[in-house]
Amino acid sequence: MADTLINGRVLTPRGLEPATVRLEGGRIAEVRAQAAGDRGLDLAGGYLVPGFIDTQVNGGGGVLFNEATTAEAIATIGAAHRRFGATGFLPTFISDDLSAVARAIAAADAALAAGVPGVLGIHIEGPFLNASRKGIHDASKFRVLDDEAFGLLTSLKRGRTLVTLAPEATTPQMIRRLVSAGVVVAAGHTNADYDTIRAALDAGMTGFTHLFNAMSPMASREPGAVGAALDDQESWCGLIADGRHVHPAVLRVALRARPLSRSMLVTDALAGVGMVEKTFTLQGRTIRVVDGVCVDENGTLAGSDLDMASAVRNIMRMGDLPLADAVAMASSAPAAFLGLSAELGAIAPGFRADLVQLDAELKVVRTWIGGEAQAAD
Repeated sequence: MADTLINGRVLTPRGLEPATVRLEGGRIAEVRAQAAGDRGLDLAGGYLVPGFIDTQVNGGGGVLFNEATTAEAIATIGAAHRRFGATGFLPTFISDDLSAVARAIAAADAALAAGVPGVLGIHIEGPFLNASRKGIHDASKFRVLDDEAFGLLTSLKRGRTLVTLAPEATTPQMIRRLVSAGVVVAAGHTNADYDTIRAALDAGMTGFTHLFNAMSPMASREPGAVGAALDDQESWCGLIADGRHVHPAVLRVALRARPLSRSMLVTDALAGVGMVEKTFTLQGRTIRVVDGVCVDENGTLAGSDLDMASAVRNIMRMGDLPLADAVAMASSAPAAFLGLSAELGAIAPGFRADLVQLDAELKVVRTWIGGEAQAAD
């Protein structure tokens, strides 16, 4: 692979600065001050930022992972989201029978083995959830997390496994076992009280899936899952910044309550991203996109039609954030959450060359995954 030079405004760990970035062998070889006579790709008034990492991607490009559990489906989903800056993602499989979960894990493993661009592992969201906070999930699939399920959840041969569960559907001891086996654990679709969430955090749980949505709210004498999340300063919280899942004022409260480095953008996207057709089927139910959000026949929220580039622009506007902070929520924060911050989430020597070129309006022009460039259109 030939060296690539990129010149312009670059978002480095020090902030936005004029720089030249040299890519070599799929890695960032050098980040230096621009020099007279440098030749290479000019950003033309735009920006070079770290590639976005989306830890919750149910679908895209007309495909839903639950409806097509194959490596080819994962590749289609990844290609759709890459157009919007996602250079890393976790295909997300929602509650189903354990046999279906096994197929999803096998598909993710095959995608990783085949080198599908961007795939980092798998997110298994359920079926260890609380029916009172089920959202679009099929409660008939819910179950407790037992030894059989533990064996399955720890079976991915490569990449990262993220599991969303309701802590009340298992025990702190089981959470500790999962974490010890390398699984990243997050709370979601939970009606747990503060003490139950706190016990899960103490056992090694490190995340909250789509904070505020499908979890016990915060009240004056009952902090619930939301209160536990806002109170904890070490875990990571996923936020859907589409203006519909979480009110902008609530987003701002969350960003002020916790370290920004522990807040991350997620899309929770379904099949419509990158498509003109916005109607599809999920587990036998018809899902439509209405006013930018996905709903079933009863109007229940069913994920989003959001992409990561839009999420970055939205959080800048709704959260009163500068570009550097918004991009960090889409790159360095999820990289740290997944334990990948040694090679992803920053533009620095030695890091993998997963990058996004944005124009002056913060629209995606081009992406690089492992140094391989692809135009957004």
